[in-house]
Amino acid sequence: MTTEVDTIEVRLAGLQPIEVANRLPRLRASFDAAQIDALIVSAPANIRYLTGFTGSAGIVVVTAEDFFLISDGRYREQAADQIARSGAGARVQISSTAQRDLIVSAVGESRRVGLEAEHITWSTQRRYESEWFAGRLLIPTVGLVEGLRRVKEPAELVRIELAAEIADAALAKMRPRLLERPTEMEFARELDMTMRTLGATRPSFETIVASGPNGARPHARPSSRSIEFGDLVVIDFGAVIDGYCSDMTRTIAVGDVSPTAQRMLDVVTRAQAAGVAAVRPGVAAREVDAVCRSVIEHAGWADAFSHGTGHGVGLDIHEAPGVGSTSDATLVIGDVVTVEPGVYLPEHGGVRVEDTVVVTAEGCRPLTHSTKDPTLTTRPRPA
Repeated sequence: MTTEVDTIEVRLAGLQPIEVANRLPRLRASFDAAQIDALIVSAPANIRYLTGFTGSAGIVVVTAEDFFLISDGRYREQAADQIARSGAGARVQISSTAQRDLIVSAVGESRRVGLEAEHITWSTQRRYESEWFAGRLLIPTVGLVEGLRRVKEPAELVRIELAAEIADAALAKMRPRLLERPTEMEFARELDMTMRTLGATRPSFETIVASGPNGARPHARPSSRSIEFGDLVVIDFGAVIDGYCSDMTRTIAVGDVSPTAQRMLDVVTRAQAAGVAAVRPGVAAREVDAVCRSVIEHAGWADAFSHGTGHGVGLDIHEAPGVGSTSDATLVIGDVVTVEPGVYLPEHGGVRVEDTVVVTAEGCRPLTHSTKDPTLTTRPRPA
């Protein structure tokens, strides 16, 4: 008998390789506008995107003529194997004691050296400036690789969609467990394990399970509080497949909830549906936020929606484009974004509903499909 796990394992084994060779020319094409001759890439997700290398220690150096991945002896075989399989074409340099010399040599005669401003520490920048590249111009860059990562290629979408499918399946298996009065920590731990059993590498982030009054804190951490009948339970989680994340939130009503809690569920569900319907190419991301916010504001809870409507998802759980009131992004085909409005009232708890969607020519296509019906009822067991 074929099981769900068997099916997912077959799909994992059949994932088409991600070809990265076409990414380097597009990165180099941004050098003139950034006024750099070389770029030192330090963000792990950006290194993976350019090379396929997944190790925890590495630096990529890109010049007009050359391309290096520099790491230490722990990754000698892994780096060579992953570079060969990805087709990146980077020259692998390994040293456990002289990485400074390798990086300086890789930069060569380049006079204007770009650093990833959002991914480098102040102390490292000072060291580069005073010791490693004295006399050269160090230029902060923002979003050069992230801009390439924003529009997802078909092979990337396959991975995100499979991660979302695993999360859907895990929640479907785990929903009845809420009726057994587990603690938030127990439910989060078991949900994470279920995703791993189904084939996920790991959760996308620390799973949020927030019940009752804890749900009024948008990023509450699971606690030892037992989930009780009458609670709203906010469950925000995702899976990782081959480096790519999914993200989804569902709010479940365990047993009968108060009229205010039910109204919160109705309002947020309508706001989220309106936001998803607004997602299409050419629309300003802030307009999607405005659509969600207007539904909640009309219900009288404007101040209770305390965060942006969404964000991009890919190799990082939060990446471009942002979907909020201050976003200057315009949605394009291939963007993968979340739509996740919420209402948080300390005396009643919280409600958030979130889908991850991909922008298409026709509008958008949801990648997360778990039911939004919040109802979970049965007769409470005797105390």
